[in-house]
Amino acid sequence: MASKEIKDITSICIRPETSIHIALETLDKGALGIVLVTDADLHLIGTITDGDIRRAVLAGLSLETSVSHLLESKAGGMYASPIAVHVDTPQEERIKLLQQYLIYQLPVLDEEDRVVDLITIDTLVPEEALPVNALIMAGGYGTRLSPLTDDTPKPLLPVGGKPLMEWVVEQLNQSGIRNIHISTHYLGERIKNHFGNGESFGVNIDYLTEDSPLGTAGALGLVGQPDGPLLVINGDILTQLNFREMFAFHQKHHADLTVGVRQFSVQVPYGVVESDDVQVTKVREKPTYSFLVNAGVYLLEPSAFAFFPAHERFDMPDLITTLIEHERSVVSFPILEYWLDIGQHTDYRQAQEDIQKGKFSL
Repeated sequence: MASKEIKDITSICIRPETSIHIALETLDKGALGIVLVTDADLHLIGTITDGDIRRAVLAGLSLETSVSHLLESKAGGMYASPIAVHVDTPQEERIKLLQQYLIYQLPVLDEEDRVVDLITIDTLVPEEALPVNALIMAGGYGTRLSPLTDDTPKPLLPVGGKPLMEWVVEQLNQSGIRNIHISTHYLGERIKNHFGNGESFGVNIDYLTEDSPLGTAGALGLVGQPDGPLLVINGDILTQLNFREMFAFHQKHHADLTVGVRQFSVQVPYGVVESDDVQVTKVREKPTYSFLVNAGVYLLEPSAFAFFPAHERFDMPDLITTLIEHERSVVSFPILEYWLDIGQHTDYRQAQEDIQKGKFSL
């Protein structure tokens, strides 16, 4: 988590009656992984983290539910009461609390127990590099973005003044991931010439060349079984996903494979009729259905590499299905942060607009 100055503590404060949807927007704008639930006088009632909201999404909870419901769900647990410090709490005690409760943030209260600041673990304890290597999938033709991709590989298309994949590489670097594989096929030499060995980007890069397209998982066979977890991300994704949070989630659930998922809603433009045989039982007018969709980001343990063939076309859904059939642990990690899959012209234009308006930045 990058250090970020809080100019106005009220910018990350919400009231108990606030919806989870608004809490999520506040959390996203604050980019600190937490929002503070307070009364009108800024007395601390509770905290809502991105982990709390991820669990709510996985539980199918409506985003219109109030955050007071999330606070109630913490009752009886380790975090039933907010963990905070006062302005005069020594630094040693602050570090001890962060480590004892395995948390990243600490609200700071004044002598009247009102919130006046928030400190994050990176301001007290230097961050270590993540014990994770990465693989960026950059071998696709990008045909849906033609003619832009006729002479330029999609990962090198300019977004916000620099190639799309530079955002990915910079984000991995900022997250403490220094060793990166890049899988290439279409116009791969252009990608190699741009990134080189990664030194100018603060990382180490090597390249896996697909002589023929191997699918969204086939390139993993070129990596060989790694010594530790491998983060796999599509090279055409723009996201502010917290890779450290994803890694902690992956470890907590002892997963062989963690799949990044995104909530996607579809509104049916008609009244949906529900029937029991010929009898109509209910009519739902233009209902909205929500699903968790594959977001193109994965964390794999070395154990997963025993389940896919080398040098053969193999897609990530094939790997997921195979692992499930072999009763291995596959878990989903909801991505709450900014996320955009740049697959079509409308997505490409959206990315440019979002960066210009400050909706996405590193």
